[in-house]
Amino acid sequence: MTPPDSRGPTRTRVLVTVMTYPHPSLKYQELVCTAGITESGEWVRLYPVDYRYRSANQRFRKYQWIEVDLWPNGDGNDNRKESRRPELDSITIIGERLPAADGWAARRAVIDTLPHHTHKQLVALHDSDKTSLGIIRPTKIHDLEIRPADPAWKPEWQQLFEQLTLFGPPQKPLRKLPFSFHYKFECEDDTKPHYAMCEDWELGVLFLKEAARLGSEEAAAESVKKKFFDELCSPKKDTRFFMGTFFPYNTWLVLGVFWPPKEERSLF
Repeated sequence: MTPPDSRGPTRTRVLVTVMTYPHPSLKYQELVCTAGITESGEWVRLYPVDYRYRSANQRFRKYQWIEVDLWPNGDGNDNRKESRRPELDSITIIGERLPAADGWAARRAVIDTLPHHTHKQLVALHDSDKTSLGIIRPTKIHDLEIRPADPAWKPEWQQLFEQLTLFGPPQKPLRKLPFSFHYKFECEDDTKPHYAMCEDWELGVLFLKEAARLGSEEAAAESVKKKFFDELCSPKKDTRFFMGTFFPYNTWLVLGVFWPPKEERSLF
């Protein structure tokens, strides 16, 4: 990271770890909540990012290093301490994404060095210093609950899409998911289960692909559960949740899942 300059943004290298399903935006057409880890091991939230409207050479992937000019505060009223406003045209992708080979060794080299918390600890950190990003390693994951959601965007977003279709730049289709998915899990300092909605973009993409393949939204939702619960949270995985708050309500969400295989430990 280059030294801060009061006259402009700071050039920062970030390993992208979080990308959520896109949401409509009056100002930017749509937004993707994007977050990652700096070279110095600090969480940053890049907001706003109109990911699908970036040029092909700026469409980074999860576990890929990028360089970007960041202003010290988020856009608008977003005053969360990790939020930074990116100069979108400054985004540069650095190399290939970190591979999942060798038990996710390259990814673990970054993630394993970061603080891990319980849900209760993250809530306390937010209350004390406005922490709004972090990692949880659950002791037990009970379920991924499927809950019905409104299948249509709220009226103001539908109106936005109509306006952009008529007068704005080309509008990319953005489907509203008809379900929400909520992890039910426990942490080591509390036997009462916690619930947190999963906003991972990969979950949304999987649902849309499975709905097209199976011809049934209900069957697609069950397929998502099979992947994100049975596989990502299986006993063979060292599952962690990348957590973040939903602005402005400060509800903690699962923004992404980190699921390397458990490391075998020698008895000698």
